[in-house]
Amino acid sequence: MKLDAIVEGRPALMTIDGQRFGFERDGHFLDRDFSVAEVQPGVYSVLIEGRSYKVIPGAPGEISVNGRTLAAEVFDPRELRARKHAGTGTGRLEIAALMPGKVVRLLVARGDTIDAGQGLVVVEAMKMQNEMKSPRSGRVAEMKTKVDATVKAGEVLLVIE
Repeated sequence: MKLDAIVEGRPALMTIDGQRFGFERDGHFLDRDFSVAEVQPGVYSVLIEGRSYKVIPGAPGEISVNGRTLAAEVFDPRELRARKHAGTGTGRLEIAALMPGKVVRLLVARGDTIDAGQGLVVVEAMKMQNEMKSPRSGRVAEMKTKVDATVKAGEVLLVIE
């Protein structure tokens, strides 16, 4: 999966392919093995080639990495509408699996109106159940997964408008 990103106001390209993570910005390229595990609700441990990072999603457009808050937005380049509305809280937003696992519960259905922070789907990975929450209010436009589905890291599970 290839994703466009804006990190601290500078464009970047991210790729996720199984357990490989790529990041390219300003002519520099990083390609490493990675894994993600939720260590507390809303707190993730990201391991990239032996280095551990504590990642906490913040307000829309923000993320905390090892205590440092960064302005960061990620877009699927195929979703031009999402890029056009980036930072405004409108447009399509794809909710993707953070790690490989199995969908154990769907907490919403297509057409449901949702609030920011509301649970959307529960994915079991590494014997832990991880509830994915909505980063903003909206409506569930598409369901792209079902209960008992096996998903890959970066695979889109549902779409919010």
